[in-house]
Amino acid sequence: MNHATAVTDIPIRPPDPVIVSEQPGNRSGAISVRSLTRSFDDQTAVDALNLEVRPGEIYGFLGPNGAGKTTTVRMLCTLLAPTSGTATVAGIDIVEDPGAVRLRIGVALQEAALDPKQTGAELLTLQAKLFGFSSADAHRRRLELAEVVDLGDALNRPVSTYSGGMKRRLDLAVALVNNPEVLFLDEPTSGLDPA
Repeated sequence: MNHATAVTDIPIRPPDPVIVSEQPGNRSGAISVRSLTRSFDDQTAVDALNLEVRPGEIYGFLGPNGAGKTTTVRMLCTLLAPTSGTATVAGIDIVEDPGAVRLRIGVALQEAALDPKQTGAELLTLQAKLFGFSSADAHRRRLELAEVVDLGDALNRPVSTYSGGMKRRLDLAVALVNNPEVLFLDEPTSGLDPA
């Protein structure tokens, strides 16, 4: 059986967050993982991972290609079922109640899934409506996030006209729409324009 290199978690002390904050009532860990494993045929991508992240902490996974970083993120976001082990995100079991987990997280994966025909404003409004925002609140949130990710007037253009960095920033804004309790970013700086 082929085993990938273990994913290593490294705590990073961030500046105070602007948007993402600990939600009242979430007294359990932001992420709690016990013996989480995922195998694909004869290859184990994640092997008995244990991890504890408290609310307000930021962790980064570092490792070579194929180490299981993206697989771990996809499991914690309920996009991929674990082979074995348990995990809770925002105090909710990822297997028992994936829908409740999805309501409390924000996700920006390695490859942004943005409709190129829609404008950035349309995509942010749609995401806000999916989370139950009123039209007025969706508009307000869209303007807030456009400022945070520095998209400005580009919001009114089709996504097909965006640079790679602009698409990445829009994807981050989409992940932040619901002010998530836990934010998952896979390769968050990939494609970003230099500052």
